[in-house]
Amino acid sequence: MTDRPPTEPDHAPPYADLTPDRLLDAIESAGWRCSGSVLALNSYENRVYQVGLEAGGFVVAKFYRPGRWPDAAILEEHTFAAELATAEIPVVPPLADARGKTLHHFAGHRFALFPRQGGRPPELGDPEHLRWLGRMLGRLHAVGATHRFAHRPTLGLARFGREPVDFLFAHGFVPDELAHNFRLAAETLLEQIETAFTAVGPLRRLRLHGDCHPGNILWTDAGPHFVDLDDCLQGPAIQDLWMLLSGERADMQRQLALLLEGYRQFMDFDPAELALIEPLRALRLLHYTGWLARRWHDPAFPRAFPWFNTPRYWEDQLNTLREQAERLAEPPLSLSAAGGGAPFAV
Repeated sequence: MTDRPPTEPDHAPPYADLTPDRLLDAIESAGWRCSGSVLALNSYENRVYQVGLEAGGFVVAKFYRPGRWPDAAILEEHTFAAELATAEIPVVPPLADARGKTLHHFAGHRFALFPRQGGRPPELGDPEHLRWLGRMLGRLHAVGATHRFAHRPTLGLARFGREPVDFLFAHGFVPDELAHNFRLAAETLLEQIETAFTAVGPLRRLRLHGDCHPGNILWTDAGPHFVDLDDCLQGPAIQDLWMLLSGERADMQRQLALLLEGYRQFMDFDPAELALIEPLRALRLLHYTGWLARRWHDPAFPRAFPWFNTPRYWEDQLNTLREQAERLAEPPLSLSAAGGGAPFAV
């Protein structure tokens, strides 16, 4: 499997023909009778809607961005969600139709339907919330370790770092007056990331949530559940942990201790991966900027991110890359300071 992204449509508005009538016709073609109630939900990569049903209740319809994933990769996402649900790990798997299908096609669009499940963001200042999230991620990774993805991406420098930077310059996004310094800062980061991964050595790569930030976790009185496995991939376990850390170094050290206290009840953890927290943060910075640039032809993006691609944005982003390079030069967080000890092997 290569580390290159799928080919995307050439600057065609990807959802221009997804009218409310067509959306409802698509859902009814999959066997769900609609009441006509449609509410657009907050999503940019895909289009996501809450849709009322004639029999009562709601489904959530996700229309996949054209050209982003092959069908096989989407079906692996669905299979992984079903595996996790079978293991009683709280996720929101797609609904199957009468023939057992979860991925549907209609008028050139691909979509999946999900039960509506609400909730509130986790309280990352609450120690018990962090322990609970650690336990849940440990269980998710224990399932993720049992197989490998065949069609989903593997977290790596080329796809998530090098190609976004090359895209920015190939398409003239970085202003000429900043281009030299921005390229230098990005190349410095890429070299530091590569050096860090080389120093850590061979990694155990698991099937992961992949985008485990607090916005993809919802909390109810019954506890947390994961949503949106759209970015699930193969990579090191720390990828699903580091986005739950924030604040000053002492804050992150405390949060890490609580997460690992729960995590290691169900899954072992390689302390060498702690050296990848800041390299992975750097990759996310580069990938996010490249993602905005790749999507700029989609009319939804200039409306939602009006600050992107302005002179002020590129100046701030250059400073952010330089600051991140300084963070990469600092010692990594410590497992011993995070409640170390022998990991729990499964």
